[in-house]
Amino acid sequence: MTRFAIVGGGAWGTALGCLYARAGHRTVLYARDAETVAGINRDQRNARYLPGIELPDGLTATSDPAEAMDRAEIVLFVVPAQSLSVAIAELGGLVPPDALAVLCAKGIERGTGRFASQILTEAMPGQPLAVLSGPSFAADVARGLPTAVTIAAGEPALADRAARLLSTETFRCYAAGDVVGVEAGGALKNVLALAAGAVVGRGLGASAQAAIITRGFVELRRLGAALGGRPETLTGLSGLGDLVLTCSSPQSRNFAYGLALGRGDDRSGLKLAEGVFTAEIAARLAKQHGIDAPIIATVAAILSGDRDVDAAVQSLLARPLKREFD
Repeated sequence: MTRFAIVGGGAWGTALGCLYARAGHRTVLYARDAETVAGINRDQRNARYLPGIELPDGLTATSDPAEAMDRAEIVLFVVPAQSLSVAIAELGGLVPPDALAVLCAKGIERGTGRFASQILTEAMPGQPLAVLSGPSFAADVARGLPTAVTIAAGEPALADRAARLLSTETFRCYAAGDVVGVEAGGALKNVLALAAGAVVGRGLGASAQAAIITRGFVELRRLGAALGGRPETLTGLSGLGDLVLTCSSPQSRNFAYGLALGRGDDRSGLKLAEGVFTAEIAARLAKQHGIDAPIIATVAAILSGDRDVDAAVQSLLARPLKREFD
């Protein structure tokens, strides 16, 4: 039995809590929202973030960070990239120094351009660190449906150890050494899912959706490589695999947000879509590195109000003809 602490009471944090509690591990979820904590402990439900799924008896929740971190061996950070710095500060040095910290959210900090691994390393130097990412919907994992993901660490032995510790009968972890590539794929695919959703929401057809996904992957691969990711990582589960899943189902918050964007619906009540925060910084990074990323740039322009969806599509179609592979 391993002692898991999960930071974040949203859908993905709760799903991972289900996974490891059902596997027989001591699993404590830390959340600031008192209603979420009470619902998990009293009703075995997280009605706000994961409705309709009964949680296992072994999963408990607390709003006391010291209780959550007590003798924790693995700490899963499952909070949005834009909130990670705050979450780390709240823990106030309570994370055991030898505990494996695993980053499970995808995104780039909007104000600084930092990946989650950089944020945690700067705040907690010397902490053993791994990054988990890949094609996985929270509801599927919570229900015990088969899922495969990538877990990366800077040291091969740590990546292999993390894969063994985090794999279960239904949750298969592939070890990797490319932390940057895993994070880049996870962050950039959210922006491209917004584009795919907008295309579908605008009724432009399955052919246009396929084109957006495919050409979007070219941008993900180029920008991911410019940021330091390896080509094989970007074509793996945490890159291409996650892109395909996220760009094809309303279960994805980013795809659902893109659908609303394409339809012209009110988006004020929608759940957080990390791609909304990532688009601007991704477009900026592409420009800084001299990477041609018209889809990413177009999504950023739509979100900023500089261009509407119809004008954006016409702009992409009007780009000069070129060879598919240079």
